[in-house]
Amino acid sequence: QVQVVESGGGLVQPGGSLRLSCSASGSIRSGYVMGWYRQAPGKQRELVATITSGFNTNYGDSVKGRFTISRDNAKKTVYLQMNSLKPEDTAVYYCKYSGYREYWGQGTQVTVSS
Repeated sequence: QVQVVESGGGLVQPGGSLRLSCSASGSIRSGYVMGWYRQAPGKQRELVATITSGFNTNYGDSVKGRFTISRDNAKKTVYLQMNSLKPEDTAVYYCKYSGYREYWGQGTQVTVSS
């Protein structure tokens, strides 16, 4: 069993920045992938970014050039630095651990509004 916990969401003005954190604990296996996904009201959950244990990254088209995913393997933590935030970035952001099985966090709300 793996536990995934996100933190760092909140309210930010357009053009602002926010950093999300996600920590995994429990039966962590090597070679796992961690990622961020988001879901806005009335929309499907979509990919934000993923990162492998070898630090290979992949980003959704809507966040390329504005968001950066990183990880600290020793801390089993992944981060999402979000810059130049737009109102359309408003969503619940979920962290996912992908190893032998997939585990999701509970989500953290990000609201971009003036």
